[in-house]
Amino acid sequence: MTTTRILLADDHRLFRDGLRTLLESADDLEVIAEAEDGLSALGLALEQRPDIAVLDISMSGLNGLEVARRLSREAPEVRTIMLSMHGDRRYVVEALRAGACGYLLKDGGFDDLVTAVRAVQAGQVHLCPSVSDQVIREYVNLADAESGSAFDVLSAREREVLQLLAEGLSTKEIADRLNLSAKTVETHRKGVMDKLEIRSIAELTKYAIREGLTRLD
Repeated sequence: MTTTRILLADDHRLFRDGLRTLLESADDLEVIAEAEDGLSALGLALEQRPDIAVLDISMSGLNGLEVARRLSREAPEVRTIMLSMHGDRRYVVEALRAGACGYLLKDGGFDDLVTAVRAVQAGQVHLCPSVSDQVIREYVNLADAESGSAFDVLSAREREVLQLLAEGLSTKEIADRLNLSAKTVETHRKGVMDKLEIRSIAELTKYAIREGLTRLD
Protein backbone atom coordinates (compact mmCIF):
# COMPACT_ATOMS: atom_id res chain seq x y z
CA MET A 1 0.00 0.00 0.00
CA THR A 2 1.34 3.43 -0.95
CA THR A 3 1.26 5.94 1.88
CA THR A 4 0.36 9.58 1.22
CA ARG A 5 2.69 11.91 3.15
CA ILE A 6 1.00 15.04 4.49
CA LEU A 7 2.07 18.39 5.94
CA LEU A 8 -0.47 20.11 8.21
CA ALA A 9 -0.29 23.89 8.66
CA ASP A 10 -2.73 25.68 10.94
CA ASP A 11 -2.14 28.12 13.78
CA HIS A 12 -4.68 26.49 16.09
CA ARG A 13 -3.08 23.56 17.89
CA LEU A 14 -6.32 21.83 18.92
CA PHE A 15 -7.70 21.99 15.37
CA ARG A 16 -4.41 20.65 14.02
CA ASP A 17 -4.45 17.81 16.54
CA GLY A 18 -7.95 16.88 15.42
CA LEU A 19 -6.90 16.79 11.78
CA ARG A 20 -3.84 14.69 12.57
CA THR A 21 -5.91 12.16 14.53
CA LEU A 22 -8.43 11.91 11.70
CA LEU A 23 -5.87 11.54 8.94
CA GLU A 24 -3.73 9.00 10.77
CA SER A 25 -6.77 6.83 11.46
CA ALA A 26 -6.50 5.90 7.76
CA ASP A 27 -3.86 3.28 6.96
CA ASP A 28 -2.76 5.00 3.75
CA LEU A 29 -2.26 8.51 5.21
CA GLU A 30 0.66 9.79 7.31
CA VAL A 31 1.24 13.27 8.78
CA ILE A 32 4.98 13.81 8.49
CA ALA A 33 5.20 17.44 9.65
CA GLU A 34 3.19 20.24 11.24
CA ALA A 35 3.51 24.02 11.16
CA GLU A 36 1.73 26.82 12.98
CA ASP A 37 2.61 29.67 10.61
CA GLY A 38 3.13 30.22 6.91
CA LEU A 39 6.90 30.64 6.88
CA SER A 40 7.39 27.40 8.79
CA ALA A 41 4.95 25.64 6.47
CA LEU A 42 6.83 26.79 3.39
CA GLY A 43 10.21 25.79 4.83
CA LEU A 44 9.00 22.36 5.93
CA ALA A 45 7.29 21.71 2.59
CA LEU A 46 10.46 22.55 0.66
CA GLU A 47 12.57 20.43 3.00
CA GLN A 48 10.30 17.42 3.53
CA ARG A 49 8.55 17.42 0.10
CA PRO A 50 5.26 15.91 1.30
CA ASP A 51 2.77 14.62 -1.24
CA ILE A 52 0.15 17.06 0.03
CA ALA A 53 0.26 20.24 2.11
CA VAL A 54 -2.96 21.08 3.94
CA LEU A 55 -2.82 24.84 4.55
CA ASP A 56 -4.91 27.20 6.64
CA ILE A 57 -5.66 30.13 4.35
CA SER A 58 -5.08 32.68 7.17
CA MET A 59 -1.74 32.22 8.92
CA SER A 60 0.62 34.77 10.43
CA GLY A 61 3.84 35.79 8.72
CA LEU A 62 2.89 34.29 5.37
CA ASN A 63 -0.69 33.39 4.50
CA GLY A 64 -1.72 30.07 3.02
CA LEU A 65 -2.41 31.53 -0.42
CA GLU A 66 1.13 32.84 -0.63
CA VAL A 67 2.54 29.50 0.55
CA ALA A 68 0.53 27.67 -2.12
CA ARG A 69 1.64 30.12 -4.79
CA ARG A 70 5.31 29.68 -3.91
CA LEU A 71 5.05 25.91 -3.69
CA SER A 72 3.45 25.78 -7.14
CA ARG A 73 6.63 27.45 -8.46
CA GLU A 74 9.34 25.92 -6.25
CA ALA A 75 7.93 22.46 -5.52
CA PRO A 76 5.11 21.74 -8.00
CA GLU A 77 5.06 18.09 -6.98
CA VAL A 78 3.63 19.16 -3.60
CA ARG A 79 -0.12 19.46 -4.06
CA THR A 80 -1.98 21.89 -1.79
CA ILE A 81 -5.38 21.84 -0.13
CA MET A 82 -6.66 25.07 1.41
CA LEU A 83 -8.67 25.21 4.63
CA SER A 84 -10.76 28.35 5.13
CA MET A 85 -13.59 29.92 7.06
CA HIS A 86 -14.55 31.74 3.86
CA GLY A 87 -16.68 30.31 1.06
CA ASP A 88 -17.12 33.46 -1.00
CA ARG A 89 -15.88 33.84 -4.54
CA ARG A 90 -12.79 35.95 -3.82
CA TYR A 91 -11.13 33.34 -1.63
CA VAL A 92 -11.93 30.38 -3.85
CA VAL A 93 -10.71 32.18 -6.97
CA GLU A 94 -7.41 33.19 -5.38
CA ALA A 95 -6.85 29.67 -4.04
CA LEU A 96 -7.33 28.17 -7.50
CA ARG A 97 -5.14 30.80 -9.09
CA ALA A 98 -2.45 30.14 -6.46
CA GLY A 99 -2.32 26.54 -7.64
CA ALA A 100 -4.38 24.87 -4.91
CA CYS A 101 -5.88 21.50 -5.83
CA GLY A 102 -8.46 21.50 -3.05
CA TYR A 103 -10.57 23.96 -1.08
CA LEU A 104 -12.45 23.02 2.10
CA LEU A 105 -14.42 25.03 4.62
CA LYS A 106 -13.39 24.61 8.25
CA ASP A 107 -16.98 24.19 9.35
CA GLY A 108 -17.34 21.10 7.17
CA GLY A 109 -17.00 17.55 8.39
CA PHE A 110 -13.52 16.24 9.21
CA ASP A 111 -14.20 13.26 6.95
CA ASP A 112 -14.30 15.66 4.00
CA LEU A 113 -10.56 16.15 4.42
CA VAL A 114 -9.78 12.46 3.99
CA THR A 115 -11.89 12.43 0.82
CA ALA A 116 -10.13 15.56 -0.43
CA VAL A 117 -6.64 14.19 0.28
CA ARG A 118 -7.31 10.98 -1.63
CA ALA A 119 -8.88 12.85 -4.56
CA VAL A 120 -6.01 15.34 -4.82
CA GLN A 121 -3.43 12.57 -4.52
CA ALA A 122 -5.17 10.89 -7.45
CA GLY A 123 -4.66 14.03 -9.52
CA GLN A 124 -8.13 15.51 -9.14
CA VAL A 125 -9.30 18.93 -7.97
CA HIS A 126 -11.53 18.67 -4.91
CA LEU A 127 -13.81 21.48 -3.73
CA CYS A 128 -16.04 21.44 -0.67
CA PRO A 129 -19.53 20.04 -1.27
CA SER A 130 -21.16 23.32 -0.25
CA VAL A 131 -19.78 24.98 -3.38
CA SER A 132 -21.68 23.74 -6.42
CA ASP A 133 -20.14 22.95 -9.80
CA GLN A 134 -22.11 25.77 -11.37
CA VAL A 135 -20.76 28.34 -8.93
CA ILE A 136 -17.20 27.07 -9.36
CA ARG A 137 -17.46 27.46 -13.13
CA GLU A 138 -18.48 31.06 -12.51
CA TYR A 139 -15.49 31.55 -10.20
CA VAL A 140 -13.04 30.31 -12.81
CA ASN A 141 -14.62 32.30 -15.64
CA LEU A 142 -14.52 35.49 -13.62
CA ALA A 143 -11.00 35.03 -12.29
CA ASP A 144 -9.18 36.39 -15.31
CA ALA A 145 -11.71 39.18 -15.80
CA GLU A 146 -11.10 40.62 -12.33
CA SER A 147 -8.49 43.25 -11.70
CA GLY A 148 -7.31 45.07 -8.63
CA SER A 149 -6.62 42.00 -6.52
CA ALA A 150 -3.47 42.13 -4.41
CA PHE A 151 -2.26 39.09 -6.34
CA ASP A 152 -2.53 41.01 -9.61
CA VAL A 153 -1.30 44.42 -8.49
CA LEU A 154 1.53 43.67 -6.05
CA SER A 155 4.73 41.65 -6.32
CA ALA A 156 5.30 38.67 -4.01
CA ARG A 157 7.65 40.72 -1.81
CA GLU A 158 5.19 43.62 -1.65
CA ARG A 159 2.40 41.25 -0.58
CA GLU A 160 4.68 39.85 2.12
CA VAL A 161 5.53 43.34 3.42
CA LEU A 162 1.84 44.31 3.29
CA GLN A 163 0.84 41.29 5.36
CA LEU A 164 3.47 42.00 8.02
CA LEU A 165 2.52 45.69 8.15
CA ALA A 166 -1.10 44.69 8.62
CA GLU A 167 -0.05 42.35 11.42
CA GLY A 168 1.45 45.30 13.27
CA LEU A 169 5.17 44.78 12.71
CA SER A 170 7.43 47.82 12.60
CA THR A 171 9.77 48.59 9.70
CA LYS A 172 12.72 47.24 11.72
CA GLU A 173 10.85 44.07 12.67
CA ILE A 174 9.89 43.45 9.04
CA ALA A 175 13.47 44.08 7.93
CA ASP A 176 14.75 41.56 10.49
CA ARG A 177 12.07 39.00 9.57
CA LEU A 178 12.73 39.22 5.82
CA ASN A 179 16.49 39.79 6.07
CA LEU A 180 16.18 43.15 4.31
CA SER A 181 17.41 46.64 5.11
CA ALA A 182 14.97 49.08 6.69
CA LYS A 183 15.36 51.30 3.61
CA THR A 184 14.30 48.42 1.33
CA VAL A 185 11.24 47.77 3.49
CA GLU A 186 10.33 51.45 3.29
CA THR A 187 10.70 51.29 -0.50
CA HIS A 188 8.36 48.28 -0.66
CA ARG A 189 5.85 50.01 1.63
CA LYS A 190 5.86 53.11 -0.57
CA GLY A 191 5.41 50.87 -3.64
CA VAL A 192 2.43 49.16 -2.03
CA MET A 193 0.82 52.46 -1.08
CA ASP A 194 1.41 53.97 -4.52
CA LYS A 195 0.02 50.96 -6.38
CA LEU A 196 -3.03 50.67 -4.15
CA GLU A 197 -3.46 54.45 -3.77
CA ILE A 198 -3.68 54.00 -0.01
CA ARG A 199 -2.01 56.46 2.35
CA SER A 200 -2.42 55.03 5.86
CA ILE A 201 -1.47 51.85 7.69
CA ALA A 202 -5.06 51.55 8.92
CA GLU A 203 -6.36 51.45 5.35
CA LEU A 204 -3.60 49.04 4.34
CA THR A 205 -4.68 46.76 7.19
CA LYS A 206 -8.31 46.85 6.06
CA TYR A 207 -7.22 46.07 2.50
CA ALA A 208 -5.04 43.13 3.60
CA ILE A 209 -7.92 41.64 5.60
CA ARG A 210 -10.36 42.11 2.72
CA GLU A 211 -7.97 40.43 0.29
CA GLY A 212 -7.38 37.46 2.60
CA LEU A 213 -3.71 38.27 3.22
CA THR A 214 -4.24 38.34 6.96
CA ARG A 215 -7.09 38.33 9.46
CA LEU A 216 -8.34 39.90 12.63
CA ASP A 217 -7.93 37.61 15.67
